[in-house]
Amino acid sequence: MSDTTTREAVHTQTVDGFGTVRILRLDPHADAATVHAWVSEERAAFWGMNGLTPQQVAEIYAHLDSLDTHHAYLLEKDGEPAGLLQTYEPEADRVSECYTVEPGDIGIHLLLLPIGPHGTRPGWTSALLSAVARYVLLVLDKRRVVIDPDVRNEKAIARFLKQGFVAGDAVVLPEIDLPDVHLPEKHAQLAFLTREVAFPGDA
Repeated sequence: MSDTTTREAVHTQTVDGFGTVRILRLDPHADAATVHAWVSEERAAFWGMNGLTPQQVAEIYAHLDSLDTHHAYLLEKDGEPAGLLQTYEPEADRVSECYTVEPGDIGIHLLLLPIGPHGTRPGWTSALLSAVARYVLLVLDKRRVVIDPDVRNEKAIARFLKQGFVAGDAVVLPEIDLPDVHLPEKHAQLAFLTREVAFPGDA
């Protein structure tokens, strides 16, 4: 893991009974080895990067970093790596072909480490999701989060629904084959979380 202690966080939140969550902008090259280790695991097959080299992962995130519509972040819990977050403007993504984008929508992809560094942690996923939701809905001032996990990833879908997301349609995201990026066709389950549901007092 690269040294992130001096990296400024875009969001810091202390979750009662859990710890402090920091959201940091991803450094495509400094963080390539860490991210490569995560996306190479079998449980991350839905992420679509199995079989890539660290250099290829770095190139993908360097390309992402050059876009105004897509951003990547590291999640930390008390200074330890906890996951990977990507945000995107839905109208600039293939998901826009599968649902009607509304003003204030923001899309996210989220890959959480399954446990803390010292074993299982009750509330791990819920606490990290709450910090991510606060960042994208309140700090970035968005109205609704859209997710599109693989329709077979039932565990991830169940976690999101438990957090307040409402299931939308099961859709097929079209293949993208461009010089800078290739994304195979994806069968996805759309789900949405509004600011009113997540933070009724701040809506």
